[in-house]
Amino acid sequence: MKTFNGTNVIKKQFSLFFVKFTVCFLLLGLAYRLILSNFEQFSQIEVKNTALFSDNTLPLPPVTVNEPLVTVSKPPVTVNEPPVTVSESLVTVDLPENQTLRNGTCDLFLGNWVYDPNGPVYTNATCYSIESHQNCMKNGRPDTEYLNWRWNPRDCELPRFSPKKFLNLMRNKSFTFIGDSIMRNHVQSLLCILSQEEEADDVYHDEQYKSRRWYFPLHDFNLSVIWSPFLAKSTVFEDDNGASTDITQLNLDKLDDVWTQQFDNFDYVFIAGGKWYLKSTIYLENDKIVGCHNCPGKNITQVGFEYAYRKALNTTFKFITSSKNKAYTFFRTTTPDHFENGEWNTGGYCNRTGPFKEGEVDIGYVDEVMRKVELEEFERASEFGLKMKLFDTTLLSLLRPDGHPGVYRQYQPFAVENMKRKMQNDCLHWCLPGPIDSWNDILIQML
Repeated sequence: MKTFNGTNVIKKQFSLFFVKFTVCFLLLGLAYRLILSNFEQFSQIEVKNTALFSDNTLPLPPVTVNEPLVTVSKPPVTVNEPPVTVSESLVTVDLPENQTLRNGTCDLFLGNWVYDPNGPVYTNATCYSIESHQNCMKNGRPDTEYLNWRWNPRDCELPRFSPKKFLNLMRNKSFTFIGDSIMRNHVQSLLCILSQEEEADDVYHDEQYKSRRWYFPLHDFNLSVIWSPFLAKSTVFEDDNGASTDITQLNLDKLDDVWTQQFDNFDYVFIAGGKWYLKSTIYLENDKIVGCHNCPGKNITQVGFEYAYRKALNTTFKFITSSKNKAYTFFRTTTPDHFENGEWNTGGYCNRTGPFKEGEVDIGYVDEVMRKVELEEFERASEFGLKMKLFDTTLLSLLRPDGHPGVYRQYQPFAVENMKRKMQNDCLHWCLPGPIDSWNDILIQML
């Protein structure tokens, strides 16, 4: 018979209690660790979401005042302002790098404007062929930073225009520019650059100095500009100041004789349509009225400028394709203007002093429609054997709102003696020197 031992019972109970206490303590610690871990995980997700929304929200642009610049004593200066419009469907969107190449070569028309401390190769003091309306330096424009930007394609180097190389290339040749006043603006830029190598002789001009020809005797080279703003045959009613006295009439199926009758003599041709198609115009085909653009009170069907522009370009391209003279021909796309808060006749102005970057500005509706027509008709003509180079300067020009004369199309517009005169802004043509000089860098590279 066993003897009951009270001491052993007490020891066993104590040991059992200690084991239970230890297990409970461990379970409690594990539960606490799991709760803390989940809490930290949720905290990290919350912080990450906050950062995501903060990094991808576009800042709102500052408010601009819609006042025309016609009554102030000096021009307001706007330095590198944000884009005029913000849109999800921008025309100048960033493209993948491999899309900047066309058939293995660099696309010269995609890129940005980069600062160039060297400045232009000429000034109004070294070139004497600058028209007064584009002579911004002489007319008193106070800022000069717009002179220090050069066009830089994304994936290739664009050398400066070499007047010596160009003139040697053009020896015993002719180069003819056909179009409107933007074309004349371009020719003046080219003349100024070439004058650093050889001065040209002015050998011909029409009565209004719109069509002109210059001769470079050392290279036997003829440079011409032919005034033909529609390219098609037109009857224009204007006074000496360019104001319409009656509605224009335009034959969409007939081209302007002023350039077609000389075409066989051309070696190189640079051609473009333009903003004249936005004027109030009556359209004819087979000498019969087929419609009009902006002709209220005429009892004529409104067909719009897009219809007329497409027809005229189609007729132009057919003529060039079928011509026996296979001139080396460039076709330039439309040039955008930069009027803000109005148009040229409603108080619009352009007072920016720096360029936009690619993707910062939206192309206007009219320029988008015109360029669409140009690209479609050019592509269609190419399928039928058109041998022509596309000079697509629309988007690179869109990035330079700072390059226009603005109020400095007039001499010293803010001088006391001129304060009572009505100020007209020019936000379409380009200051010389100015952004249009880079067109010639591209031109010689394409040649």
